[in-house]
Amino acid sequence: MYYFLSHLSFLDICISSTTVPKILVNFLCQRQTITYNQCLAQVFFLMSFTGTEAALLAVMAYDRYAAICKPLHYSSLMNTKVCAILAFATWVWGFLDAALHTALSSRLQFCGVYQIHHIFCDIPPLMKIACNDVHINQLASHITSLFVGVAPFLFTILSYIFILSSILKIRSTTGKRKAFSTCASHIIVVVVYFGNGSLNYNRPRTGYSLETDTLISTMYCIITPMVNPLIYSLRNKEVKGAFRKVLESQGKS
Repeated sequence: MYYFLSHLSFLDICISSTTVPKILVNFLCQRQTITYNQCLAQVFFLMSFTGTEAALLAVMAYDRYAAICKPLHYSSLMNTKVCAILAFATWVWGFLDAALHTALSSRLQFCGVYQIHHIFCDIPPLMKIACNDVHINQLASHITSLFVGVAPFLFTILSYIFILSSILKIRSTTGKRKAFSTCASHIIVVVVYFGNGSLNYNRPRTGYSLETDTLISTMYCIITPMVNPLIYSLRNKEVKGAFRKVLESQGKS
């Protein structure tokens, strides 16, 4: 579990680092510009890291399934070699998806319209201002969303169906509570990540203002990576104990 958590933490840092520095530079310098190559690079790395995180969350769901449903075989099912292969596969998964979208985005033509109505470069804003046919880009976006977004989410749901079935078979209340506690943090992260991802990439074309788009994208690419460490940290007894001591010392002072 902690091996995959280290990858998740690194991915959260990468996702924020892809967008936040440029946003801060534009905000502080009052010059909201980005070069064409920087824009494509931002699209590539953003799609890479978000796609990798979706696959990683599915792998973490399988890890929880193996730990709860097959505890006697866990050490063999999730040995060091298997964990390394699964982690490597999630990174390849994300980078292949990003390479496809970046290649298609590089073929877009903008006909003198260079203003992106967004806080960073992403696939939907680029397709909005393109003046050539974007049907191939839209088709690729819908197809890859099935593999990169929907498939990991459904796999995660299926894993938790088996996990819930196993937990309900546990007779002791303490055992059930411990099993639920093991999965609670991951469930929260999955709901937050896939919920925001669905709003960001599968929202309708009409009915959304620039302010709404900005809010959703900020939640997806900035707030979510920031919240994930807090979710996992506050589930840790040592962290909760230290946090409680800080609050008590602040109260006394």
